[in-house]
Amino acid sequence: MSYLKKTLYAWIDRLFLHGCTSYNSLEVRKSCRSKAQARQVFATNDIPHAEGEIFFNPWKAHRFAKKHGFPLVIKPNVSGFSRGSHFPINNFYQLWKAALMVKIWWPVSVVEKYLQGKNYRVLVGNNAIISVIRRYPPFVIGDGQSTIATLIDKENKIREEMNLYPVIQPIPKNRQICRYLHKQGLNLDFIPDKDQQVTLFNRISLAPGGVVETITIDQLPPGNQELFLHILKLFHANILGIDVIMEDGIEKPWDMQKCIFLEVNSRPFTAMHDVPRYGKTEDLSAHFQRLNMLNVGQKDTF
Repeated sequence: MSYLKKTLYAWIDRLFLHGCTSYNSLEVRKSCRSKAQARQVFATNDIPHAEGEIFFNPWKAHRFAKKHGFPLVIKPNVSGFSRGSHFPINNFYQLWKAALMVKIWWPVSVVEKYLQGKNYRVLVGNNAIISVIRRYPPFVIGDGQSTIATLIDKENKIREEMNLYPVIQPIPKNRQICRYLHKQGLNLDFIPDKDQQVTLFNRISLAPGGVVETITIDQLPPGNQELFLHILKLFHANILGIDVIMEDGIEKPWDMQKCIFLEVNSRPFTAMHDVPRYGKTEDLSAHFQRLNMLNVGQKDTF
């Protein structure tokens, strides 16, 4: 049985967790594994989080929508890299489609209120804030002359010259992107106005071409910094990737704006902190040298 578990863990690690750190014990990782667990900790400690429910039967998501209205988000209860997430959901047709498709990733799902705002990953460890990044979905900015297709090519060339690959991905011109443009009444041949920003997909994940921007820690108000460190202690973790959406931005106190904490990642993908498309590249090596000295129990057990 032990050999089988190790084999299964190695397969999961290779397929879904490649490049993710492993500085937390099995006990900590288990406590952070699902979004429901994180939500419970947030609720118990009065940390703002999205109001939502766990569901297996899509009718429960339907009833939640009737009670709370739209927009909503549906996502797997256990997942990473925004896999299987659907948002913003603005009607019952989209709700049912998402509630069924999400089962591809995990049988138990989450429906919750959706907040339009700025999406951040805050990396905390060593009882300190290590790095803060803002995450963006793929987008291009018009020059008044080039088509969206040409602007994508130019952006991908810039990413290549900045040596962002393979962590940051090139923006594809696939069916996903074309479908999202079509919803906006656009296509790859459309020529945006100068300085017009065109969002190419709704998710902030790296696979469809999302990018990151580093935010210097000194831009965070003291109260925000204290809250992130408090969350690290609540989960008794050596390191966490904390996902939060803030309506006005992380530079403003969290209790003076709408904000929701989404989840905590006990095996955060830290490589994306090293390859910002915007902002300064940070040297985080000192933090990881200290983390590498830790004796982590059951490191290779899922």
